[in-house]
Amino acid sequence: MTMLTDKQAGVAGAEAGSRARLNRNRVLVLALIAVLALLPVLPTPEFWITLGNYIGLYSIVAIGLVLLTGVGGMTSFGQAAFVGLGAYSTAYLTTQFGLSPWFGLLVGLVITMASAYVIGLITMRMSGHYLPLATIAWGLSLFFVFGNLEFLGKYDGISGIPVLSLFGIELQSGRAMFYLIWAVVLLAVLAMQNLLNSRPGRAIRALKGGGVMAEAMGVNTAWMKVVIFVVAAILACVSGFLYAHLQRAVNPTPFGLNYGIEYLFMAVVGGVGHVWGAVLGAGILTILKDVLQGVLPRLLGADGNFEIIVFGVLLVLLLQYARDGIWPFLRRLVPSGPPVLAPGQAAGLAVRQKPDAGELILDVRAARKQFGGLVAVNDVSFQVRAGEIIGLIGPNGAGKSTTFNLVTGVLPVSGGEVRYRGEVISGLPSREIVKRGIGRTFQHVHLLPTMTVLENVAIGAHLRGDFRAQGGVCAAILRMNKAEEEKLLFEAKRQLERVGLADCMYMEAGSLALGQQRILEIARALCCDPALLLLDEPAAGLRYKEKQALAELLRKLRGEGMSVLLVEHDMDFVMNLTDRLVVMEFGSRIAEGVPEEVQKNPAVLEAYLGGVE
Repeated sequence: MTMLTDKQAGVAGAEAGSRARLNRNRVLVLALIAVLALLPVLPTPEFWITLGNYIGLYSIVAIGLVLLTGVGGMTSFGQAAFVGLGAYSTAYLTTQFGLSPWFGLLVGLVITMASAYVIGLITMRMSGHYLPLATIAWGLSLFFVFGNLEFLGKYDGISGIPVLSLFGIELQSGRAMFYLIWAVVLLAVLAMQNLLNSRPGRAIRALKGGGVMAEAMGVNTAWMKVVIFVVAAILACVSGFLYAHLQRAVNPTPFGLNYGIEYLFMAVVGGVGHVWGAVLGAGILTILKDVLQGVLPRLLGADGNFEIIVFGVLLVLLLQYARDGIWPFLRRLVPSGPPVLAPGQAAGLAVRQKPDAGELILDVRAARKQFGGLVAVNDVSFQVRAGEIIGLIGPNGAGKSTTFNLVTGVLPVSGGEVRYRGEVISGLPSREIVKRGIGRTFQHVHLLPTMTVLENVAIGAHLRGDFRAQGGVCAAILRMNKAEEEKLLFEAKRQLERVGLADCMYMEAGSLALGQQRILEIARALCCDPALLLLDEPAAGLRYKEKQALAELLRKLRGEGMSVLLVEHDMDFVMNLTDRLVVMEFGSRIAEGVPEEVQKNPAVLEAYLGGVE
């Protein structure tokens, strides 16, 4: 009872600390807003205002790159081209047809969204060095389109862009535009933080881990990559629109590859994984570039873009000594985004009806997996019925984890089939299989180490709740999904309490011991509301009492009608827990039966011990 009270006190203390940080963050944001509001009305030098405007414009683009590159893990050198689409759209429509600039913004957004969608469908499927090379290619293509089209003025561009008017106020000067630009910056920061602290935001953050875990939790990773590519392009387009009406003229130069590299550099310097880092990076590089352009020619006695050389050296040093950028060194002092807290109470999520006891739910029929000439799984067959705990055992390299991957759709079968409750699922992707009621953990822990334990577990509930009604990305940005979010976080909290990790709820997942991380994966799988739970070495790294607690939890799940298929090397754990065992060696099934029979099977003794007298 005392231990339970201590845990409850720890959770309450973590929640209180998070709320205190939230209040401090709000104060600091209000202070920043006050400073920004006073700058234009004070006798601030015009040069500072101009510099502040450009920092704001660059920040908007860099915020999109934080989402795309820092969070989503996809490198893009072509964002400057989307800035150009926003700038040229409003410039052409306002100067040639006399249309409203706001109509120009709308058209620019439509063109940008359509372009980004098509480009994203093609390039976001790439990985490794192919993706950044592809972004360079389409970035250069759009740059030369701007410079070669006659109606866009070729390389001379378009001038005479009208003044932007907002609520009847004409924004004729840089001071007047300052408020609008920085209002957009703050709205972009708020929108991205809202997005990242939501169901689709957790799916986006899971992309950087490789996508296997995300797909296993029901995330359509290919579509999510296209979505964040379009969102980043929209932010770049808005920046281009503001740039055009600030400068009152556009030409292709600011939309070339050099600027695309600088935008990415800003995001990396500030902290590519942090929204506020984009603003910091834009400020540092813009000011530093201006200073170097004045100092270097005097030192070197010649004109030229020597600041690019300095930037290159700085980037090498930064990647060597501060790979996460400068923001992590400052985030304890400045706002880092609102913490995600689980509600004390919320409406429950719908629970799927469990199969009747004894019902055949998994039927693996002659499943085969070949990697070239290597047969990893050789025509393996077995069944799992409702309310059973089945152990899949065998020496290292026997093909157990590969069999798991065949069942869960991570790998396609080379032959045979896998049926779940009578339906053939062996041709389905992982996200479709988990939707049908199969949850899993991994042999090597797949977590998002910088996210809290609560948020990691909530990823498991990605497909649950009123998924359509909560509206996806747009609803997340506008915080229209608050009630649905409370349901998901409450479910994650409930599962953490179920597995005994409630006291770790607000800790970073990467700070947990390996055994706790494995339990966390089980909680995440339970969030999927599975009828069949696949556990890949769940007891690895656990202490004796933790193994006992895990065994008790699995027996409880069995009593509730859930089936469990587990791979495990701890024979004491397996023998005392499972109803039946399936033994594999060199990809083939060599034995099946109750634990007492399997223990005496000569083929099993041969596989494990090399034979007996």
